[in-house]
Amino acid sequence: MLVKKNSGELIPYDPKALKRSLTKSGAKKEEVEEVFELVSKDLYDGILTRELYRIAFAHLKNYRNSYAARYSLKRALRDLGPEGYYFEKWIERVMQAAGYQSLHSEIVQGNAVTHEIDVVASKGDQLLFCECKFRNDEDAKISVTTPMYFLSRMKDVESHTYHFFGRDMKPTKGFLVTNAYLTTDSIDFANYYGIGLISWDYPETNSIKYLVDNAALYPITCLTTLTPEQEKVLLSKECILVKDLQQNNKFLDSLNLSKEQRNEVLEETNELLEIENFTCEIA
Repeated sequence: MLVKKNSGELIPYDPKALKRSLTKSGAKKEEVEEVFELVSKDLYDGILTRELYRIAFAHLKNYRNSYAARYSLKRALRDLGPEGYYFEKWIERVMQAAGYQSLHSEIVQGNAVTHEIDVVASKGDQLLFCECKFRNDEDAKISVTTPMYFLSRMKDVESHTYHFFGRDMKPTKGFLVTNAYLTTDSIDFANYYGIGLISWDYPETNSIKYLVDNAALYPITCLTTLTPEQEKVLLSKECILVKDLQQNNKFLDSLNLSKEQRNEVLEETNELLEIENFTCEIA
């Protein structure tokens, strides 16, 4: 059986991949098996990947909202768009969770021109300049031209000393961060020239999906008990992470929710953050 991606490309259906994605939702083993069987009954040759996702999402939500929330991480990151401003804010918070001091959208002077750095982060002797590339297409890939362009920007600033976080430092490394995939050429080029990479699935133990699941860095757009309009209100108030809502549920005051709705949101929030070991390392 074949599955059709958004690009129109047909790929073989991989039941093991579906089971792995269902397991990532946090559902129990027997629940994963039950959902897998239910989803399998609705499959047909040429089914769109987004339709397959919708079916699995609906079945998981019938068990727990938080299962569907974890399963929807990739979609939730795209919902930080459409321009990517809140994706950059989210990356700033990811860096903070890894022990860095960080700032968003800073202007620096290079040898030739000025540059807007999406996220500046520092820990110890490190000063990182992060370029964030946000994509709305779930199958999007970052080509080699992007790290090439970023390398030229880093070359223009690497010899300068900048004052951040009370210290004068030169940038020690540039990081290219994206919610999309990376082509093989873009990975090879970045690794050769020492550019750090964080994408949806690369590197394996430092990818976005790995960092989120291991440190509970879920964006607020993961929550299935909120409407898109309500999510936008919370984002505008700097409620970027689900953790923000757990730590200060007064953010919900601006949404005019009923008591029952409020409790549903908080219940999903607490379930989503039920992870024993929170760890976040950026390397």
